Amino acid sequence: MRATWRGLPAKRYDVGWEPGLPVPAADGSPLVTDHYFPRGEGDFPTLLVRSPYGRGLPWSPMYGVLFAEQGFHVVLQSCRGSGGSGGDFDLWRNEAADGRATVAWLREQSWFNGTLGTVGPSYLGYVQWALAADPPPELKAMVVQVGLHDPHALFHADGAFRLENALAVGVGMTYQHQGAMPFVKATLRLRRRLPDVVTAKPLRGAQTTALVGEVPWLDDVMSHPDAGDAYWDGASMAAVAERLDVPTALITGWHDVLGDQTFDQYRRLRAAGCETALLVGPWTHTSALQQGWPEVFAESLAWLRAHLCGDPSGLRPTRVRVHMGGEDAWRDVDDWSPAPAAGSWFPTAEQHLTPRAPTGAGPLVSFRYDPADPTPSIGGPLLSPTAGARDNGTLEARDDVLTFTGPPLTEAVDVLGPVSARLTVSTDTGHADVFTRLCDVDARGRSVNVCDGLGRIRTDGRESEQVTVAMGHTAHRFEAGHRIRWQISGGAHPRYARSTGTGQSPVDATTFTPVRITLHADSALTLATGPTPRRTADDRP
Repeated sequence: MRATWRGLPAKRYDVGWEPGLPVPAADGSPLVTDHYFPRGEGDFPTLLVRSPYGRGLPWSPMYGVLFAEQGFHVVLQSCRGSGGSGGDFDLWRNEAADGRATVAWLREQSWFNGTLGTVGPSYLGYVQWALAADPPPELKAMVVQVGLHDPHALFHADGAFRLENALAVGVGMTYQHQGAMPFVKATLRLRRRLPDVVTAKPLRGAQTTALVGEVPWLDDVMSHPDAGDAYWDGASMAAVAERLDVPTALITGWHDVLGDQTFDQYRRLRAAGCETALLVGPWTHTSALQQGWPEVFAESLAWLRAHLCGDPSGLRPTRVRVHMGGEDAWRDVDDWSPAPAAGSWFPTAEQHLTPRAPTGAGPLVSFRYDPADPTPSIGGPLLSPTAGARDNGTLEARDDVLTFTGPPLTEAVDVLGPVSARLTVSTDTGHADVFTRLCDVDARGRSVNVCDGLGRIRTDGRESEQVTVAMGHTAHRFEAGHRIRWQISGGAHPRYARSTGTGQSPVDATTFTPVRITLHADSALTLATGPTPRRTADDRP
């Protein structure tokens, strides 16, 4: 690890290991648990890491060994139904009770000193929120890294099914806890079969060819697109942050599939008055734990030392630290969003982007979306190697993609905060998806995606409808000489299941209809432009 990641701290202790401990779950099922501990004198706080992805690579070295070297007991546990633990895995229903049962077991261990923290990424973040729903008195700190709190929002966006990410999660949940080789084979199989799976009619059931068998919870997820459905009762842990008083550090990336959930967690924690901190890097969901691991580990370690060991020396001076895209520099800000001023940009018939508001609201320009040749997804918040900031040139050359481009900037423009689009749209079928993206066009004409979002249009015949699409958050500098571009299309496939054009469920439809989408002049792109944040002392977290 130290050869791979420069900047990891020197170890303080040698590490001992007790593997395969059976911890009774809430119903008595054995939860297989590994205990890592520092070989040294004295009491040490404990970190609880619960995972459905196994206890081997990368979890053993990254969480078990590294944190134990720094003076923590680490309890690395496989969630029920995974990694040899008893019972059946369910996407969320058992985590709160099993977490509490594990804490009850900790209280009986001679080495447990009564001070507990939690740490972990993705679903390992969800189990932290589940434990915090009724926090045990021993819980003194949490570190949620690229973390989940709302399973529905992971799979569905405003009625659209997040197809590619759902398949990737299905592979991870099914195979990763079986070991590195089965997981790699399953990932390669999904990549090979993905084109056939994502274009199947109907979509439902096609995933079994890539996953080699039924995955009941994934079929259930596909069958329940409505967040208000009883199936999702108790799934979201969003409200936990509204009453939490456990100091909680949050870490995400600008292209993290769970980035919007992290910003929502931060907003709720701040409103509750809970002590919190936020780090946002130039990462995807997976690269945060790869290229970003030295920064992520340093942030996590500093927070845990401060709140479990009484050592605040590693904390940074501000509540929020963000990486500024376009400038490749770290910046400290006092809060998020940093009191931005909202500025709007408007499209023109000549496909320009201007800050001048239009005088009318009539039809501006139209394009045809064909589900038989769906607009592809390029870059952005994905769980695949194609995630992140990418050259959008081939995408923008398509006839079904609109671009509106501003003039070369005479001075740099900093965008810090949420980005959104107000779209007035009419269609010839009454049903369409609209994908909207902010891009940075450099002096050579290369267009790179910054942030994006998708909305659904439901109109009565050719009548227009106005919809506001949240496009995520960003901290990005558009340098002088660059141009701001607004990109609009009818989808991003297979990131989202393709629109049927008829209003039918994209999961069950067998008939797809092309749709003509017309954008109206009163549409607008809204950017949060704020004061330039402070430069960090060493330009790094």
